[in-house]
Amino acid sequence: MKRTVLLVCLAMSMLPLWAADFGRPVTWDSQSLIIDGHRVCPVMGEIHYSRIPADEWQQEIRKMRDGGVTIIATYVFWSHIEEQEGIFRWDEQRNLRCFLEACKAEQMPVVLRLGPFCHGEVRNGGIPDWVFTKGCRLREQNPVFLSLAEKLYRQIFTQVQGLQWKDGGPVIAAQFDNEYRGRGEYLMALKQIALSVGFDLPFYTRTGWPELRTPVPYGEMLPLYGDYADGFWDKEVTEGCGNYYKAFNFKAFRSSTAIGTDLLGKQEAKLNKGDDAYPYFTCELGGGMATAYHRRPYVYPEDAYSMALVKLGSGSNLLGYYMYHGGTNPEGVLHTLNEVQTSPGTANNDLPVCTYDFQAPLGEFGQTYPQYYMLRPLHLFMQDFGETLAPMEAQFPAPQDLKRGQDEALRWAVRIQGDSGFVFVNNYERFCLLSAKKNMQLSLSSVVLPRLTIPSGCMAIFPVNIAGIRYATAQMVAHRDGKIYMMQVPGIPTTITMKDGKTLKNVKAKGIEKAIYKNIYLLTREQAERLFLSEKIKDKSEKSIAFTKVKDAGTLRTIKKGKAKVAEAPTEQDWNQAAVYRITLPVAEANSQLLRISYRGDCARLYANGRLIADNFYYGRPFLYGLWRLPKDCQELELRILPLQSDAPIYLPREADRTAGEAITNIKIINMQ
Repeated sequence: MKRTVLLVCLAMSMLPLWAADFGRPVTWDSQSLIIDGHRVCPVMGEIHYSRIPADEWQQEIRKMRDGGVTIIATYVFWSHIEEQEGIFRWDEQRNLRCFLEACKAEQMPVVLRLGPFCHGEVRNGGIPDWVFTKGCRLREQNPVFLSLAEKLYRQIFTQVQGLQWKDGGPVIAAQFDNEYRGRGEYLMALKQIALSVGFDLPFYTRTGWPELRTPVPYGEMLPLYGDYADGFWDKEVTEGCGNYYKAFNFKAFRSSTAIGTDLLGKQEAKLNKGDDAYPYFTCELGGGMATAYHRRPYVYPEDAYSMALVKLGSGSNLLGYYMYHGGTNPEGVLHTLNEVQTSPGTANNDLPVCTYDFQAPLGEFGQTYPQYYMLRPLHLFMQDFGETLAPMEAQFPAPQDLKRGQDEALRWAVRIQGDSGFVFVNNYERFCLLSAKKNMQLSLSSVVLPRLTIPSGCMAIFPVNIAGIRYATAQMVAHRDGKIYMMQVPGIPTTITMKDGKTLKNVKAKGIEKAIYKNIYLLTREQAERLFLSEKIKDKSEKSIAFTKVKDAGTLRTIKKGKAKVAEAPTEQDWNQAAVYRITLPVAEANSQLLRISYRGDCARLYANGRLIADNFYYGRPFLYGLWRLPKDCQELELRILPLQSDAPIYLPREADRTAGEAITNIKIINMQ
């Protein structure tokens, strides 16, 4: 029986006032951004406009806003717009100006990540192949490369002109290059070029990792940091390799030693001198993870939530997710635009030709993964309590340098100003079942919380002396129209002690319709995850469809390691040996239908009218395709699957079926509305 739960639509914007009114004064100090005189704690979500069809931009931006994102970040991939030298493409899904206008219409500020080098799992990191023929060293302060960068920036500015923040437009900041470890003078040269062509923005950014050989002068660019739960770029093909476990521990060190080890090698836990004088912001907090051919991580929603909460508790006042929305690579003229080992630059991994789903909160086709909802209460908290949180200092009463799976002590931190603050708790680490911590006595300033058992996997934020509440063992979510919304923490009894002396014990959630005390409303986690959304929760209808095997797989290929010393993805010739299935689609309205292929094997490709439209490196989740993107009148698809080989030098997660060979479990159409 289908169950539909109607959620009350509250007439409240999902964006804070500063984001809804472009052009307000923007400054920053060592703590936070200050917009129109108010401290703010933005949520930044990465989406790549050139990886999304243009007619889907507006609805996807709206979904990001509804998820609690208050700033969009997007790369401008050089190879997407000038794949052929001198031929700039700003058409269709490459039309940056139209994307920025869509962001303006949805009242969403934008940070442009300008390159020239971006990475983003694009061929050569976004630098076109023809640049490698110019006989100059790339990403250095030399006249030849900087002249090419200037032409690129001038072209980008034609799309941005009139849409900068000072003009009442959405473009609030720009990033120069990415993951750069050379001399700061190169980054400053890029900034001078940007200023000379007309960029005039409230602030500019760079990635704060790795350490620069020489610094950028203070105040010129804000360093932004990141962390991931796992990485496709690691050369090892074992579970839990690398230093990703450190992302789940509160610590004063802002950066990560695990990001981009394929390009950057081993990194020390060290910041540029003086970087701690900047506000602590992130731009690449893993909302998910891509799959490379040789390494295919399976990321859990708890990974994203735990990392976000830990970063907030460690002092970050801007959470930037990479990715927040997945996408699909556009078609190239000369070659495919995915990262591959055989390209002249950034050639350390083989990525799928088409898909860049990234297991992000919003996937390749705008489908929601569980972390989309799980993260929303945290994002609402940052919007409504950001001005209170931003000046609070992070303190670390628990050990900061834990080893993988170390379980003796509870991981917790506090943000504090005077006698007010928040207690942050994280009893979660990827791949490790941390034990319940019994009889814990948490405190902040002179306030001591009741003794608690912190369940395994528990992640929570407890308020102290906030909004009339002396302390609570429930989590603050929102404060709007005089109402305070709180969320029960699963496994922890709710106690709320008011400053007026009233104490509520073992309180049960009553939802948004009935206050538990005066103006305080207590919600379940599910209710909090959908607070202020007008959508209906309903069972998505599914329908199985027919498929026929028309060809068995041929000779198994020999899987070789490429120049990066990791397994090479199949070649076009290898795909001729794939098993072939014919999928017959029903005659139906495809505007909201998602094709879901549950299969096992090594990897799969989907073709329409002989053209490759989607691909998938198998890792335990179904292969998806948005049928609304099909050519008109296409009623038949071809699916090719290469068998999994038992000795393949690849990492498959525990969720994947490692049986050698290939098979289809079922193929279904899901109605997304």
